Amino acid sequence: MKKVNIGGVPEHFNLAWYLTLKNGEYKDKNINLRWHDYHGGTGEMNKALRSGEIDMAVILTEGIIKDIIDGNPSKIVQTFVETPLNWGIHVANGSSFKTIEDIKGKKAAISRYGSGSHLMAYINAKHNNWNLDKDLNFEVIKNLDGAIRGLTEGKADYFMWEKFTTKPIVDNGVFRRIANLPTPWPCFVIAVRDEFIANHEDELKIILDIINKTTADFKSIPNIDKTIANRYEQELEDVQEWLSLTEWSQTILDKETVENVQEQLFDLNIIPEKVKYSELIHKI
Repeated sequence: MKKVNIGGVPEHFNLAWYLTLKNGEYKDKNINLRWHDYHGGTGEMNKALRSGEIDMAVILTEGIIKDIIDGNPSKIVQTFVETPLNWGIHVANGSSFKTIEDIKGKKAAISRYGSGSHLMAYINAKHNNWNLDKDLNFEVIKNLDGAIRGLTEGKADYFMWEKFTTKPIVDNGVFRRIANLPTPWPCFVIAVRDEFIANHEDELKIILDIINKTTADFKSIPNIDKTIANRYEQELEDVQEWLSLTEWSQTILDKETVENVQEQLFDLNIIPEKVKYSELIHKI
């Protein structure tokens, strides 16, 4: 049985992986797929792909594109979530910050450099016509728990993370959300190490076929809203809203989208150059 290590954030987007694992669908095909939670998000998963700690990752589009250009020996094999990620911009509930203008030049909490929280701080700055050299400052906080401590203790001033994941923290009066910013592209892709693609493409195809069958019918799974609400400790109405906004994908990330992501990252000086589609994408 072939052992395959895959990483992802422990969030509702990835419940389909848990369900297929629970059902033993990979083992039925002689594949021992092992899921690893990465609380530190995309930056932590990029490091794990580079080291060979994992073979595959369900990862933010902009984060993996930047890291492949920076030398990560991996390729994107598929879009996983077609819709944008809705980033909430959060401050400590007791802070004096009320608007986006109030946090201009203040310190952003980021899980690590190269993470989604880091890159989206740049997207937010550009969106609001800030000076990228003067108006962006960062404090590395590793994960969501670190962000809670960082904002509460005043080590950082604001934090960007997926709106529905952080909503319970907002509801509990720890964070206050002052704005939302959706990504201008599909949010999650599946990335795989080049070495694994070269040696195990048959197993990779089986894994993608299994997960795609589940995501194609995900919203029609009986009581899926209640399952998500219970598992991720969210309010049922929030889950229902999230489901109405979210679409999974079973197809390759198209060339136009890849060019759009690269164009924006290049304009922000996040990547040093734009590369060919074939250097970022592998079609199974």
